[in-house]
Amino acid sequence: MKLITAIIRPHKLTVTEVRGFGRQRGHTEVYRGAEYVVEFVPKTKIEIAVDDALAERVIEAITKTARTGKVGDGKIFVVDLEQVVRIRTGERGASAI
Repeated sequence: MKLITAIIRPHKLTVTEVRGFGRQRGHTEVYRGAEYVVEFVPKTKIEIAVDDALAERVIEAITKTARTGKVGDGKIFVVDLEQVVRIRTGERGASAI
């Protein structure tokens, strides 16, 4: 099983708002005549637990949907899940997803 975490542009999908700056390094804005630096740019974080067999298809779907070709498109992290437990039934492993 894999845990896939993707951080993408908010307008692509709204799930949980997170902030970061990566290579974008933020930007400068003006408010009431005062200039200030916005260091953290809004992003959207998606977390999906999937069976190993589906991981590559999920990664491809996120990449295809979220890519604009510009700096700030985001990143995808894939982590092995040691155990998944459905609390209600006690099921474990892939059947708990």
